Amino acid sequence: MMKKSILSQIPAGIWVLGFVSLLMDISSEMIHSLLPLFMVTTLGASALAVGLIEGLAESTALIIKVFSGVLSDYLGKRKALALFGYALGALSKPLFALAPTIGLVLSARLLDRIGKGVRGAPRDALVADISPPHLRGAAFGLRQSLDTVGAFLGPLLGVGLMLLFVDNFRAVFWFAVIPGMMAVALLFFGVSETERHKKEKRSNPICRENLKRLSTPYWRVVAIGAVFTLARFSEAFLVLRAQQSGIPIAMVPLVMVAMNLVYAASAYPFGKLSDTVSHTKLLAIGLVILMMADLVLAYDNHWSIVLAGVALWGIHMGITQGLLATMVADTAPVDLRGTAYGFFNLTSGLAMLLASVLAGMLWDQLGASFTFYASAGFCIIALIGLILGSRTPKQIN
Repeated sequence: MMKKSILSQIPAGIWVLGFVSLLMDISSEMIHSLLPLFMVTTLGASALAVGLIEGLAESTALIIKVFSGVLSDYLGKRKALALFGYALGALSKPLFALAPTIGLVLSARLLDRIGKGVRGAPRDALVADISPPHLRGAAFGLRQSLDTVGAFLGPLLGVGLMLLFVDNFRAVFWFAVIPGMMAVALLFFGVSETERHKKEKRSNPICRENLKRLSTPYWRVVAIGAVFTLARFSEAFLVLRAQQSGIPIAMVPLVMVAMNLVYAASAYPFGKLSDTVSHTKLLAIGLVILMMADLVLAYDNHWSIVLAGVALWGIHMGITQGLLATMVADTAPVDLRGTAYGFFNLTSGLAMLLASVLAGMLWDQLGASFTFYASAGFCIIALIGLILGSRTPKQIN
């Protein structure tokens, strides 16, 4: 009864934003769950090339959130920027189907992630604007859960279409265009800008006076987010690890289905829990679970072992991703939330690039197991730093 009561209090705009994310993630994950295999088996790419492309793509998305976040604060137009970002993401999908070389894959991946970067910070700031403060963790958790439902439906559809079209990657990529366009239409018709952002005039969000208003607790959250990202490289390496288990290529995306199914199931409960429980404790638990996932994945490449490691990885994501977004909202001024999410994602983007390139190098030179052991080592370092240097539960709200 309590769960239904809380869900019923979450504004309709949050639900719509969640379903927009769901549709776009179906579109994106139909491609991304197959893209590492497409690059390695069809285009002849190395693990380092996969890591470089994934690191550049994901870091580009996170870095661009700085500019979109600042712009959304300055203009007070969260929805317009989010809509433009979703449209870019949808328009990038046909390029994957047409790509004859790694170069065009990189271009398509960057365009797709530019769209994600443009929409990310304004969308998160819009969620924070719409949500009642006492339900903010639940709202971010709900949006993340719906987003992640799309992230496991996408690979599932990818598997079905790969079986239908007999391992024809490009045919699957063409089908991914449809849910992407549906997401753009739903956002256009289904979400309204809050009155405050329509009417307020705003100063330059990155002038010295405004940047001084981003407090020490906020920058502590930024640092924590970067360390977490450094300890967790691109999920493309989960797909490559699953390929080593010997299962048919068409079935490999099921590893992302499993990961995102666990992620979706855990994001809302942990998001709701974060409204009442110490943030530091939840982050520490998330790091411990990520370390366990790394150790399991390093141990063996049998499909059952890989599945267990991927499930643990999904729990880690469910605990930490919505929580970090909530912590940014809690520590940033209301009129600088877009800028705050932007700087948070800038540092995380640089960490993602470094982590993914390093993972690709270790994979090529020392093998998959060593790569996951190295990630577990970063988890230990991050956990020690979190325990010794941060006090970020409700005290920083």
